[in-house]
Amino acid sequence: MRANPAIAFAVATAGIAVFASMDAVMKAQSLLIGAYSAMLWRTVFGVALSGAAFAVTRPRWPSRIEIKLHVARGAAAGVSVVLFFWGLTRVPMAQGVALTFIAPLIALFLAAVVLRERVGRTAVIASLIAFAGVLVILLGQARAEMGPDAFRGALAILAAAVLYAVNLILLRRQALAARPIEIAFFTNVVFLGVYAIGAPFLLVWPAPGQWPWLAFAAVLATVSILALAWAYARAEASYLAPVEYTAFIWASILGWLVFGERVQPLTVLGAALIVIGCVIAARRSPPPAPSVEAAM
Repeated sequence: MRANPAIAFAVATAGIAVFASMDAVMKAQSLLIGAYSAMLWRTVFGVALSGAAFAVTRPRWPSRIEIKLHVARGAAAGVSVVLFFWGLTRVPMAQGVALTFIAPLIALFLAAVVLRERVGRTAVIASLIAFAGVLVILLGQARAEMGPDAFRGALAILAAAVLYAVNLILLRRQALAARPIEIAFFTNVVFLGVYAIGAPFLLVWPAPGQWPWLAFAAVLATVSILALAWAYARAEASYLAPVEYTAFIWASILGWLVFGERVQPLTVLGAALIVIGCVIAARRSPPPAPSVEAAM
């Protein structure tokens, strides 16, 4: 699929903004019933929502190779999301999101190994500038006292970031082989299958007032998946990876508005470096997207 790479970058950025809004909703729900139960119930709504859209479009059934891609990415992303929200209930949103920024750097070089994409010098420089911003943020966070629970939360988020990097690479292959609505539906189905394993032991029933919020989170997650799948079908993973850094901007704003989490001056400086890195990445001219056959 061909598209202006700047448009793909803008759509991916919008997808990340929607995803950050979902993070705020899910953090609030996870604090009430735990990350696992919040994700399972959100996924139930997600299956219903994306399944209805999938059925209306009357799609073809995916091939065996495409099913394998759906399962592999869904499993990696599903575990990553639970780890992330578990950690996010123990650290501020801005700090939690900052820790995930190791994922685009991992994805950048995984793209070269797994997808055989050419990683240009500009992309590397852009990612390093953005990552320098992350280090500045963590320097500011290090000045605050972190108890053992926050430390465990940080470790969980770092583990989630590694799995999320794998997810980004698989999303690139998946987006070249399937339509966005198919990806959204099968992502939710695999999520539900993964989470159902622990349901007899870990599931908590939400309070009546939580159901609308969990449904809203499912809508936000589905919109985000559709936007990212559309973008990744039209631009290289190594080109789009730095857009993940913009999540910090939204996490800082939402963390302050929703949870009263203050943003430190070093956090603002780090955010500025992140934006600079993303702008540099967006201005480079990536080569055309490979065909589906080349990606499989």
